[in-house]
Amino acid sequence: MKGHHITPRKTLLKVFAVLVALTALTALTAQIDIGALNIPLALAIAGTKALLVVLFFMALKYDKPVNALFFALGILFVVVFLTFTLFDTAFRGDLGNVGKEAILNTEGTGQDE
Repeated sequence: MKGHHITPRKTLLKVFAVLVALTALTALTAQIDIGALNIPLALAIAGTKALLVVLFFMALKYDKPVNALFFALGILFVVVFLTFTLFDTAFRGDLGNVGKEAILNTEGTGQDE
């Protein structure tokens, strides 16, 4: 049976320094308006920080590959759900493509009740 992997202190300190730098980058980019890229950039930085924490501080890098597979599947589902949520909020209230005819066609069908 394998023992628990001990991550060297030097590696942990390097990862910590990168996490602090990414946190500073998050604070700096929050002050800059880059339009539609604000949210994707913030999510990319947060995802990178989460990945570093999971890989090194939670030792997923040295764990069984099946655990990495489950982690990757979880991340995939989160990305899919966030994508659908962002699409929903980006186009909410966009009813310019619905004409008066489409609304009139639903009258008498029981859909408007």
